[in-house]
Amino acid sequence: MALAASPAIAQTDSPPAQAASAQANAPADEIVVTGLRASLRDALQAKRAASVVTETISSKDIGVLPDVTIADQIARLPGVTATRDRGNASQAAVRGLGPRLVLGLVNGREVASSEPDRNVRWEIYPSEIVSGATLYKSQSADLIAGGVAGTIDIRTVRPLDYSGPALTLRAGALYNDGGKSIPHYSPWGARGSGQLVEKLTDTLAVSLGGTYQRQRNGFESFQGWGYNTPDTGTPPTLNGKPVNAPWGAQTEIKALTETRWSSTLGVQWKPSDRWDVNADLLYSNVKINERQYQQWYGRSNGWGDWGGTIGAPGDIYQSGSYTLTGNDITAAKLNNFSSVTNVLAKYTEDKTLFVSGLNARYHGDDWTATFDASYSEARRNNLWRSVATESYPASTSFSTGAGTVPSVTVSSNPADVTAQTVQSSYPGVYDGPQRLADSLGAAQADFRYDLHGGFFSGIGAGMRYSNRVKSFTAGTATVATKTGSGFTVPSNLLESFQVGSFSVPNMLYGDYDAIAPLALAAANPANDPTRGWRVREDDFEGYVKADFESTIGNVPLNGNIGVRFVDVTTHSNAVRATTSWNGTANVTVNSPVDANAEYFRALPSLNLNFDLTRQLKLRAGVARVMSRPPLDELRGNQLLSFYPPQLTGSAGNPYLRPFMASQGDLSLEWYFRKDALFALAGYYKKVDTNIGYTQTQQVVNGQTYTITGPANGNGGDIYGAEATFQTPFWFVPALEHFGVYSNLALVGSNVHELAPASNPFKAVGLAKFTGEFDIYYSDKTFDIRVAVKHHTPFTVIYGWDASQLTRLESETILGASISANVTKNVSVRFQANNLTNQAARFYWNNDPQQLARYERYGRSFLADVTFKY
Repeated sequence: MALAASPAIAQTDSPPAQAASAQANAPADEIVVTGLRASLRDALQAKRAASVVTETISSKDIGVLPDVTIADQIARLPGVTATRDRGNASQAAVRGLGPRLVLGLVNGREVASSEPDRNVRWEIYPSEIVSGATLYKSQSADLIAGGVAGTIDIRTVRPLDYSGPALTLRAGALYNDGGKSIPHYSPWGARGSGQLVEKLTDTLAVSLGGTYQRQRNGFESFQGWGYNTPDTGTPPTLNGKPVNAPWGAQTEIKALTETRWSSTLGVQWKPSDRWDVNADLLYSNVKINERQYQQWYGRSNGWGDWGGTIGAPGDIYQSGSYTLTGNDITAAKLNNFSSVTNVLAKYTEDKTLFVSGLNARYHGDDWTATFDASYSEARRNNLWRSVATESYPASTSFSTGAGTVPSVTVSSNPADVTAQTVQSSYPGVYDGPQRLADSLGAAQADFRYDLHGGFFSGIGAGMRYSNRVKSFTAGTATVATKTGSGFTVPSNLLESFQVGSFSVPNMLYGDYDAIAPLALAAANPANDPTRGWRVREDDFEGYVKADFESTIGNVPLNGNIGVRFVDVTTHSNAVRATTSWNGTANVTVNSPVDANAEYFRALPSLNLNFDLTRQLKLRAGVARVMSRPPLDELRGNQLLSFYPPQLTGSAGNPYLRPFMASQGDLSLEWYFRKDALFALAGYYKKVDTNIGYTQTQQVVNGQTYTITGPANGNGGDIYGAEATFQTPFWFVPALEHFGVYSNLALVGSNVHELAPASNPFKAVGLAKFTGEFDIYYSDKTFDIRVAVKHHTPFTVIYGWDASQLTRLESETILGASISANVTKNVSVRFQANNLTNQAARFYWNNDPQQLARYERYGRSFLADVTFKY
């Protein structure tokens, strides 16, 4: 089914009708296409029929998108770069701007998210339940405000409009070789799905689907703990000048099992030619169970050399024992100093998503009214626990510089199974449970009146209200040994094993669930009110829009002009924790915070589409765009720490202003065959304000604190160009079933994050170059594709903490897939991703020498069988 290409959120246009209209103006092809080529053709025709600049993913049948999640498909689009989480494509950056500036929709509706901000983790949506997706790159007045970078809308099937198989069943196996060397861990997983579309009458149809996936994508990771720099601490000096020294590092092996269940329900009812009523439900649950085997270097005696003098007697860095690259210590040998901590940990995460909606559309003779109501809810519970042993080798050597594979060596085996004692001074950690809840209810009404015989072809107006509440709570517990003294772990519960991705000491294997009850007293987690927060957002939006059609000379012109009004009120509830000296001890006082804010914005837009010839289309658009601040950054928390001379704190900012930008788009699209396109696009965004983390000075109780928190900062300019070329090789008869899909994007910008103060990162998501190149073969029996995706370095947020910025180095990801129709009803598929086992390398402080992470996720393989009827 081709994806709806109109930006109207209330889904007022029929996708098949749009595709048919576009195809009517295209030259006829002699070949009847199926499979991959048919999906590419449908996506191209939907893009052609759109009234704004879009990219489209389309699927003729349910469940035939060739990737494991919709995130993999989104990442193939021009100007899109996806970050990998646990080896899977996850969040999307668009046109040089990060995931926080990308608005995610499901069936045209904003949805809740289990992320702390607004980001959508697209891997939670299985490809089997998605009939297509559209990336809106330019703005229209009837599109929900929120995507400065772009808006991604994924669609589930509408059963009456669907024309594919009524029943689709699929089952298969997954394999990831990144975890093949982990003891007592199988890298094999499983996957299955079922989809049924039943047309009960000519006017009523239902769709029902479910998916299951158990993925075991264990991997190996080496992580740097950051650097002691003038921006973050008191670094050591050499010849009177500060030198950046690493705080420490760790190796981490994740024996990961990720289980995902999902289900969908759709009902479509057309009681007459004037009515179209749709109801849809989507539920997804992801459970993550990670057995983590970590080895920390420098926990109790860090490598940061706080305030030291390099080369001085007693300093940890002596002449000839370290390597200085630029101003960074990138390698060293530390004698009788650094600890090695073996950490046996268990991390669990359970997140659910529920999305529901009801859409009713009525067509009069010259007018259309649409009502849409929706509710979505996301929840996440996560908990991290560990038990630890520690040793102190005579020497520790490390090397972590740019262009090298990280390595650590120690003078004695830290994984000797006969010498592992859980010490009472540091027995482990109990962090959690953390609970995040997000609920979003919305209602929208849209009206359109068709005009005849003049420049304007129609006028429309609409209103939308949404209420969103996101909250977070966190607990913690004290960890102690059962006896109050050390506990020697029985050797039969432990194993020693080696890591293959980098050179580090032997790692220690042990089951946390078996060891913790023997070594540790029962933990009694308690809620920490200083970490909790609640943010409510009430969003009122309205728009007016006029569509027009005309000609300039002999050139047909159509487009729209309009303005969207946005009025947002936020309420933040949290705790301010202030620590001060009362003369004998530090005392912490908690006080409630209740902060309110409101802002109003008007967002005008204009879109022009010129049909220069039957095959050549020129688009132009200008708009004012906005993205609301991340919800977690609107928290009212403030934590002040009193340890003179270090008076520091951290805080949220309930008074953040939204991201704002003015943008212009230009796109020239040559549809030289029904399934062929050459397009050039350019764009410019003038960003008024960015949001990032910075340090400010605040006086509390007569003391001046340095507080780290989010703030509005300067914007700047973003400009880019994109090229897309896709075509079957129709011009070579012997190769008529072969084809190419390719795109590239170039981005330039002077927009920076706010940190580090001395050398700020480029804006999150800004990769100067991204490109995709696919070669495919498609006929009635076989679909074969080989795909390469490349990006240059760009800034990413480390985990859930937006203050932790890192730079991801260039990556080239190679994948391939082949599917074959064995019979009319049965097909088989084999898919391989990350065939070169591309390493993911991140660095701190905008400095390639300061390693943050080095990870190899392994190659992943999928094989399955599909039955259609």
